[in-house]
Amino acid sequence: MAAVAAAAAAPRGSSSKTESYVDTKRRDDVRQANILAARAVADAVRTSLGPKGMDKMIASANGEVIITNDGATILNKMEVLQPAAKMLVDLSRSQDAAAGDGTTTVVVLAGSLLRCSLSLLSAGVHPTAVSDALHRLALRTVDILHGMAIPLELSDRDALIKSAATSLNSKVVSQYSSLLAPLAVDAVLFVVDPAHPDLVDLRDVKIVKKLGGTVDDTELVKGLVFDKKVSHSAGGPTRVENAKIAVIQFQISPPKTDIEQSIVVSDYTQMDRILREERNYILGMVKKIKATGCNVLLIQKSILRDAVTDLSLHYLAKAKILVIKDVERDEIEFVTKTLNCLPIANIEHFREEKLGFANCVEEVSVGDGKIVKITGIKDMGRTTTVLVRGSNQLVLDEAERSLHDALCVVRCLVNKRFLIAGGGAPEIEMSRQLGAWAKELQGMESYCIKEFAEALEVIPYTLAENAGLNPIAIVTELRNRHAQGEINTGINVRKGQITNILEENVVQPLLVSTSAITLATECVRMILKIDDIITVR
Repeated sequence: MAAVAAAAAAPRGSSSKTESYVDTKRRDDVRQANILAARAVADAVRTSLGPKGMDKMIASANGEVIITNDGATILNKMEVLQPAAKMLVDLSRSQDAAAGDGTTTVVVLAGSLLRCSLSLLSAGVHPTAVSDALHRLALRTVDILHGMAIPLELSDRDALIKSAATSLNSKVVSQYSSLLAPLAVDAVLFVVDPAHPDLVDLRDVKIVKKLGGTVDDTELVKGLVFDKKVSHSAGGPTRVENAKIAVIQFQISPPKTDIEQSIVVSDYTQMDRILREERNYILGMVKKIKATGCNVLLIQKSILRDAVTDLSLHYLAKAKILVIKDVERDEIEFVTKTLNCLPIANIEHFREEKLGFANCVEEVSVGDGKIVKITGIKDMGRTTTVLVRGSNQLVLDEAERSLHDALCVVRCLVNKRFLIAGGGAPEIEMSRQLGAWAKELQGMESYCIKEFAEALEVIPYTLAENAGLNPIAIVTELRNRHAQGEINTGINVRKGQITNILEENVVQPLLVSTSAITLATECVRMILKIDDIITVR
């Protein structure tokens, strides 16, 4: 200290070889502010980790209320202003995109690593040394996880259902996991393309929400479901068997001019002629449609003019054609893929080879509304629809989010066919092996990795804490059992004790854990590297 003071006191004119005093106070302050802000965000979602985690009620300014314990949803809805804290929000979003599950875990992990980084920095370790140690740690943990993993075959449906059920157990709708888990597995396995078995596009699984009933009434529909009524204002059919289905993108209504203008008709005969022309025009279109044998029309929503008028609906009803109007523009691709037909953009292109075929199209009463179901589709594309039911909007939204997480878990297993134990077992095992590895290393790196190895214990600690158990006793006992070589021992939250988690069917995809570790360490390294915040006007 005396040397530093002497250097500071040395006259400016002396040679440049003398040490000069550099004030690093501002950099340390910025770093500390960033770490504290990010940790505050992590602590906000920490209580919602695990099957016994609490739910959050999010009330927005417009009076909308959401009840959820999905980390990504909570953080997305939070208004975070501090730039470093925003990085944690992005972190949970990227975990949601990469794995779909483990969005709370990844944020809690990052918060714990930041806490350790802060204690290392205050002990005088350079941020770069901490960052490099984190990088090595991430690579090592991935190897440890691969060593723990159990390979899995897609034909093993039970194992897939177990991992989907584990994901659902921490959600609001956990009591329905026995219904939703097999449903998610069947949906994903149905849309997997044998030609590309490791690619699953979850856009091929459409989730339709319908208020009424309970979550028990949720079903998987091998076909199409429209949350709309059939247009039967003119008394058209509401059920058609052996349907020939056309998806049209043009309007069955009288043409309009391209420019905004009004036509003044001064004579009755001219008026009659306009109406007659209109009738003939629409009748001509309906005849062309009927000529191909089409008996179900799906009409895309139109912006420029009405897609159908009362007159055209009347003619279509007479021709015994079932009409579903206002199909959203972004649904068209999904609909045509499912029906294995082509969208028709002009009446002149209306040909039979562009139609889709199905055994039955019918309107079904569901709850207080109606939906249209298309089943028994011939040469159906690899898509499927899940009809989610719920007694109120909050349950319905949460059921959809939970189902999405379960679908993502199954997708992870299709992409990377390995399972690992859940319940805090992998984190304790990583912590134990990293602690042993730290003893083999030298210098600052060994010190950093020893600290970070302890930081990983935050997951089992929080799981025990949220379940109302004694976290210190539980984590100590876990360490002891893992040291004896029982690597699949974890916290059984239901029984409130430590058991072999694999026997309790608490499993998760390897991809969820590996991506959580790599993304969390990456985010913490970025926050550590920042030493100043510059605001630009």
